[in-house]
Amino acid sequence: MSQMTPGARFRAALDANRPLPILGTINAYTALMADKVGHQAIYLSGGGVANASFGLPDLGMTTMNDVVEDAHRICGATELPLLVDIDTGWGGAFNIARTVKEMQRAGVAAVHMEDQVAQKRCGHRPNKAIVSQQEMVDRIKAAADAKIDPDFYLIARTDAFQKRALTPPLSGPMPVWKRGRMPSSPKRCIPWMTTRLFCQRVNAPILANITEFGATPLFTQQELGDVGCRMVLYPLSAFRAMNAAALQVYQSILDNGHQKEVVPLMQTRDELYDFLNYHDFEQKLDALFAEKGDDQ
Repeated sequence: MSQMTPGARFRAALDANRPLPILGTINAYTALMADKVGHQAIYLSGGGVANASFGLPDLGMTTMNDVVEDAHRICGATELPLLVDIDTGWGGAFNIARTVKEMQRAGVAAVHMEDQVAQKRCGHRPNKAIVSQQEMVDRIKAAADAKIDPDFYLIARTDAFQKRALTPPLSGPMPVWKRGRMPSSPKRCIPWMTTRLFCQRVNAPILANITEFGATPLFTQQELGDVGCRMVLYPLSAFRAMNAAALQVYQSILDNGHQKEVVPLMQTRDELYDFLNYHDFEQKLDALFAEKGDDQ
C-alpha cells in the first residue's frame, strides 16, 4: 500500500507526465483494467454515472451520494489516483464543501467543478447557462476551504468557451482565461494558436477534455502537450466501446438464437480472472480449508 495520499499520487503522476492521460473508468473493474494496462490516473464522469448507473441523461439528475458511491467502489479496487466530475458541486457553499469532504473520505484524489447554473447540461450540448465570475470564484473558494488533504487537487472547469461569442485571441467581454482551468469543448474553427494562448495566459495546469462525438477535435497527446496542456482526459472512451460491443451481442443473440458470432468480441474467462487476481483468492481459500482439515 502506498503511503502517499491520493492527492499526492495524482500530483506525482502529473509531474511525471507531460501531458498526463486520464482514462475514464465507469466502474471498479474497468479501473482495475486501466491500472494493469499501465495508466497512472483515472476518471469518473458525472455523465457516465448518470448514464451507466441510473440510465439517465447528463442533465444534473443525479446527486452527490450517487457519485460518491461509484467513486468509493473504484477507490476500493485500485490505488490509481481518481479524478471525479462533481458538476456544479450540488448546491451552495456548504453543499460544495460537503461534496469535497465526502470525495476525500471516499479516497478520491481530485475533482473538477464547472461554472454552469445548477440546472446544468452536458458540456457538449447547446443552450448552456453559466453563473457570474464572482459566483464561480465563490464555488472554488468553498471547495478549497474544504480540503482535508492539502494535496487534494481542484480543477475549475469553464463552459465560457462555447457560451460567449469570443473573437481571437479570446478577447470577448470576459476573457475565458479569467474563468477557468479546463476549457470544455473548444472547436477546431478556433485557431490552434488560441489554445496555446489559453495555456500561456492561465497560471495553472490545463486539462483538455478529448471526448468522442462532441465539439472537440480528437487532438493527440503530442499536439496538446506541444501547446502546453498538462492533462488529457478521455472521459467515456471505454464506456462507449463497451456499449457498442454489448449491443452487438444482444442483437446477435436475438437474431441468431445464439452468441457464437460475437464470442470474438468477448473477454475470456482467463482474462477476467487475471485482472481480478482470481487465482490468488482461490489459493488463499484452498489454504484456509487445508488448515481446517488439519485441525479436525
